[in-house]
Amino acid sequence: MIDRIYVGRRKTSVARVILKTGNGNISVNGKEFEKAFPLLVSRQDITKPFRVTETNNKYDAIVTVKGGGSTGQAQAIRLGIARALINLNPDFRPPLKLEGLLTRDPRMVERKKYGQAKARKRFQFSKR
Repeated sequence: MIDRIYVGRRKTSVARVILKTGNGNISVNGKEFEKAFPLLVSRQDITKPFRVTETNNKYDAIVTVKGGGSTGQAQAIRLGIARALINLNPDFRPPLKLEGLLTRDPRMVERKKYGQAKARKRFQFSKR
């Protein structure tokens, strides 16, 4: 059986997720889930789709994630897991949708403009 890869994105992070039946192990870039994300908030964010669908210890997730920071990566993984769960069982869609786990957050960093210090900050203005 060929496993399907599901993609989740957030800011500049891209996560590729493969779900297999198992006992709830999550590996991120070949590392244990707890070592890759030491913050409890990030770990809770990643496991939220499993909690919402009540599939806590039913699937193993193999994740490759690149780019961005830890929060963006965690949210990218969350989206990838939610998409994978829907493919496994379409009945999971309503509870995941209700929790807002299927929406790709479109917010990105605004680019720096020329003649300005940052994206919106201007250089100091002097009248005289």
